[in-house]
Amino acid sequence: MFVDEVDIHVTAGHGGRGCLSFRREKFIPRGGPDGGDGGRGGSIYVVASPHINTLVHYRFHPKFRAKRGAHGEGANRSGRRGDDIELEVPTGTIVSELTEDGPVELADLTEGGQRVIVARGGLGGRGNARFATSTNRAPRRTEPGLEGDDRQLQLKLKLLADVGLVGFPNVGKSTLIARISAARPKIANYPFTTLSPNLGVVSLSDDRSFVVADVPGLIGGAHTGHGLGHQFLSHLERTKVLVHLVDVSSASGRDPIDDYDTIRRELALYPVGTEDPAGPLDRRPQLVAANKIDALDEPARLEGLRAALTARNVTVYPVSAVTGEGLRPLLEAMWRTVSRDAASREAAAGE
Repeated sequence: MFVDEVDIHVTAGHGGRGCLSFRREKFIPRGGPDGGDGGRGGSIYVVASPHINTLVHYRFHPKFRAKRGAHGEGANRSGRRGDDIELEVPTGTIVSELTEDGPVELADLTEGGQRVIVARGGLGGRGNARFATSTNRAPRRTEPGLEGDDRQLQLKLKLLADVGLVGFPNVGKSTLIARISAARPKIANYPFTTLSPNLGVVSLSDDRSFVVADVPGLIGGAHTGHGLGHQFLSHLERTKVLVHLVDVSSASGRDPIDDYDTIRRELALYPVGTEDPAGPLDRRPQLVAANKIDALDEPARLEGLRAALTARNVTVYPVSAVTGEGLRPLLEAMWRTVSRDAASREAAAGE
């Protein structure tokens, strides 16, 4: 099961109590204070792992509590620190704290091994040995341990991919990603077969590869959440290039030009944060793949699409995800576009 958003509750461990103790040994009847400090409570971390691709575990186990620190002991022995907890999440997860004013982002974990502390363990209390002075050599004062942080968090996964495949349901996105990569999504001849994104790595040669995301089918009103569109569109936020798949066969019963315009409109209306360096979805580099040419029974549909988009300076790549016809030029175009985008970002970062 693919789960890309969950709420969890984390409670760090409380600090241990400081000890009230006095040294008691033979021939030392009035030993001084020797109460040790309490141990610090365990903290909770969220860690990005490249070996996990869903947040499903946290849907069924949403509460985590770290162990408290041990209490201090006599002979100036400090209590043991509580064990920390590490919560592994997929790379690309955004960690936010849920507040009365809404989610407040704590970290965007975009690299494997990246970690953030989300609940800090409470400090251990001081034992009475800490309070000895020249005027008070037998203090009876100690401190309780402090409470650990208690937080309600939101974990939200946004896929990390170079290329995002977009289009109406049943236009062949899953078939395409299965053809060009090792990904094996569910494929069937009915709408909304794909209900969760799929990732595949496309390798053109030893030194030329990129990651493609097959995003579930979009429909009109997707930017408002219609047809789970808001959830699906969020996975395009990190992509560098978008590839529109349109069905040019007559089986869909739709006009491929209208399909393209509808998806473009949904991309434009989807709200992307102003801090996103890639900008709005509709302004990112885009390619158009006219799919199902193996079932093309009305050539005018393809020619009409090509003419309409050529007038807008958009190149159309006729392909068949089933037979593989026309895929090489499309893949080369994907690589060139991804490479250009990466180069332009590096140049902008160096300015």
